Amino acid sequence: MSVKICLLIILFIWGIPSTYFRSKFRKIIYQTDDWKINIKPFFKKEIIGLFSNIYPENKDYLKTRNHYRFYLLIYLMLFFFYSFSK
Repeated sequence: MSVKICLLIILFIWGIPSTYFRSKFRKIIYQTDDWKINIKPFFKKEIIGLFSNIYPENKDYLKTRNHYRFYLLIYLMLFFFYSFSK
């Protein structure tokens, strides 16, 4: 099996929990438990919350944001390696 195919499989497997992490993060950012938050295309507040500290007193927000950042960093690295592999 080639390196590119292995990276594609790893990238696909790593992407599976993205819906869980994004849903959990969005529910904290938009302060709702409504399931419809997962299908609405809101981005501005989510991006601001990812790169800044909009709820500094909320420990759950800080923990979830840091986990989501780590997850996205690994996802970006895998995508980068996949894109530039032969």
